[in-house]
Amino acid sequence: MNIKVLATAAVLLLVFLVYPYLMPSVFYVSLASQIFIASIMALSLNLLVGYGGMVSLGHAAYPGVAAYLVIWLSTRAEMDPLSVVLVTMGAVTLMAGLFGLLALRAKGLSFLMITLALGQIVWGVAYRWVGVTGGDNGLSGLGRPAPFGIDLASGGAFYYFAGLCFAFAMFAMYLFVRSPFGASLKGVRDQPARMAALGYNVWMIRYISFIISGFWGGISGVLYAYYHQFISPHAISIANSAEFLLMVIAGGAGTLLGPVVGATLVMVLKNVVSAYVTRWLMLLGIIFVIIVIFLPEGLVPGVGRLRRRLKEIYKTPGGLSAQRAALSKSALKSLGIRQGDKP
Repeated sequence: MNIKVLATAAVLLLVFLVYPYLMPSVFYVSLASQIFIASIMALSLNLLVGYGGMVSLGHAAYPGVAAYLVIWLSTRAEMDPLSVVLVTMGAVTLMAGLFGLLALRAKGLSFLMITLALGQIVWGVAYRWVGVTGGDNGLSGLGRPAPFGIDLASGGAFYYFAGLCFAFAMFAMYLFVRSPFGASLKGVRDQPARMAALGYNVWMIRYISFIISGFWGGISGVLYAYYHQFISPHAISIANSAEFLLMVIAGGAGTLLGPVVGATLVMVLKNVVSAYVTRWLMLLGIIFVIIVIFLPEGLVPGVGRLRRRLKEIYKTPGGLSAQRAALSKSALKSLGIRQGDKP
């Protein structure tokens, strides 16, 4: 493996381990835990939006249903944590399979509207089925588990647990998008007709990706439930789905690092900047507009493009001055003026 990659991984691991001890309060440790959870959610949506070309506005249904099931099964059915997680993930994956059968009957804007409608149906059930979901009051009373004897009740312990889950999710996503199936998904996104002509089952590739995306959304929901120990219909609202989509687009759809950067940006604005700026949503909107105008591909690909451009400029003989001279010469030539001519 590249020494640079190993060095970067070692630095990131060191920062991850010492981060709780460097922070002035537990608030920033909890913020990091929220960023890890939101990043897993954004990464799951990125499988659809970035790699599959399928924009969804109902993705909050998966973490929302997962969180409801975790709390309900733990507090009402009194099941042990391992059984709760297994049943929850099985149910959410099954729900993703059912929603995929309905949503993938359409494409483009119609697909987006179907996912929006499905998400609103789930929100309506959570809001109206008071006997099971608690209605607008939601469900609470969940305690954090102690896997392998490690109590996750403290903010620091949960931070390390959420960070490990995020690292595992990131590695799994990396393997997925670099696999032959991931390559076929990108091919279906860019050239569906050509992929079908080559013998690929376009619908099945999209369907499997849809289910995998829902599965990882469920994982983030399980972590969300154990972190907040509370769930309400707001977690399944269209506003949350739009927020997750914003994370993917702002950071850079179709990249692994982009959704993480987008999730970090949104969560910092939501939890830190909102304490100083009352209208933080307006600030988020302004930042998003700036990103769309100047970095339409997202922060990560856009910054990478600018970096490569600057390298090209400074690697050429004469550097920036040579580039300016070339541009001036080109401008004069277009006006029919030769250098040295008197005005």
